[in-house]
Amino acid sequence: MTTKKSTRQFVFFLLTILPLFSAAQQHFKILKGEKWYGGTVDEGIMAPYHPGYTFDLFGNNNDNQSAPLLLSSSGRYIWSNQPFKFTFSENELLISDNLDSVNIHNSGKTLAEAFKAASSAHFKASALMPDSLLFAQPQYNTWIELVYNQNQADILKYAHAIIDNGFPPGVLMIDDNWADYYGKFAFRKDRFPDARQMITELHQLGFRVMIWVSPFISPDTQIFRDLNDKRLLIMDNNGDKTLKWQDATKPAIISWWNGYSACLDFTNDAAQTWYKQQLDGMMSAYGVDGFKFDAGDIEFYTGNMVTFQKKNANEQSELWGVFGTRYKLNEYRAMWKRGGQPIAERLRDKKHNWNDLKKLIPNITAAGLLGYQFTCPDMIGGGEYGSFIGLAKFDQDLVVRSAECSALMPMMQFSVAPWRILDKEHLAAVKKAVLLRKKYKSYILQCVVASAQSGEPVIRNLEYVFPGQALAEVKDQFMLGNRLLVAPVLDKTSARMVYFPKGKWKGQDGKVFKGPLNVKIEASIGDLPAFDKLD
Repeated sequence: MTTKKSTRQFVFFLLTILPLFSAAQQHFKILKGEKWYGGTVDEGIMAPYHPGYTFDLFGNNNDNQSAPLLLSSSGRYIWSNQPFKFTFSENELLISDNLDSVNIHNSGKTLAEAFKAASSAHFKASALMPDSLLFAQPQYNTWIELVYNQNQADILKYAHAIIDNGFPPGVLMIDDNWADYYGKFAFRKDRFPDARQMITELHQLGFRVMIWVSPFISPDTQIFRDLNDKRLLIMDNNGDKTLKWQDATKPAIISWWNGYSACLDFTNDAAQTWYKQQLDGMMSAYGVDGFKFDAGDIEFYTGNMVTFQKKNANEQSELWGVFGTRYKLNEYRAMWKRGGQPIAERLRDKKHNWNDLKKLIPNITAAGLLGYQFTCPDMIGGGEYGSFIGLAKFDQDLVVRSAECSALMPMMQFSVAPWRILDKEHLAAVKKAVLLRKKYKSYILQCVVASAQSGEPVIRNLEYVFPGQALAEVKDQFMLGNRLLVAPVLDKTSARMVYFPKGKWKGQDGKVFKGPLNVKIEASIGDLPAFDKLD
């Protein structure tokens, strides 16, 4: 016989204890024909996800953007305010290790409807956008040409060569190692004898100038000691997860790609105020126009750390992203949950090879689906400098095809100097890609402005625009808005198969194709297959 007391205990178990267990592991049945996307940008090449695929969003963003969001081609989406692990099997999606509740929402029947509902509910468009120059003109980054030898003479030489070789000026980014050490916000005098004059000259050439920055502070410096005295650095919990911030006695020293550094605590408003003063000081003293906010990767915040306000690793990365919205000229590579904001993102550094070139389209469409609509493909020809070390000869075809792939994306960024590494024919092909971008400049800006208002991706996969046509697995074509179909050549060849969805499509040569149609298109070096939708 059941007593009132035992009944109350059972109800208590159902309402309180059972949800704790179910929250740790949730099973969602995959619908017939349903395809899933999202989670992290760098895994876009793997989407739509297949049985056996798994990824844990906690403490890991694969050196790129991520968000606690999964989207379905059947109009469903999964969202949480915190990271979770997801695993796909043949018939179900398993959610585990979640730090907050995870909910599935039915919002329509298509991928686009799922995205619009998720965006509206969880990362509503701000109606703001980064500086339009990032989209209107090509960008130039000094990284591959100079790496850690950033210096005034060579930067000016690079800028003059851009103009002299017939490329239009745009944003020029001065990369890492312009300062004596991390945390000192002044150009090093041994390499920049007159940095203000350098930036004045760059402005006169038509460039606007961004500089590389990070949240790291070099230890054993006066600035480090001052910040430590003010307790503006992330502190070391000495392996004790229960240690309170006020009881921590020493700063955390973090291992990252440039060695070992302390890190500003962006959970502390005073640290943010100090950092803003430094950046604003660079703008005032030298005429700097904006900043490339590098590092900030989630993984750097996963060690034995304690912060002023209790935040997990993902949240600390997000705070780094929040900070940059103060500046219209910004760029980020690592991000967590800042969709819909006026932040210019970039895909993580790609190697100088064809395999990494093939990642650009699926990864940039993945970025759009996570709300990072203002995304730049990586530097043309590759931005991972390690793949250039000891390289005796560049693959000139690869550089051209990389430029063509970027030409009709939201942004187009050069780093390795095309005029230095290419022969006359290949250099002309790269310049042709730049001219094609100029032709579509007004449409690109139109798409960007519309995206700032709606939150919808600028670059869209075919499934997003043409649901129900079995296009989920097409990863080598993309749509710029709803009108322009782009099918770059991504192999060392002079032709490719192009799939045309339903409708009429007009090529650059005036030829019209009626879809659905799968046809071989000739595209020699210098030709980018792009087609305007006529109806």
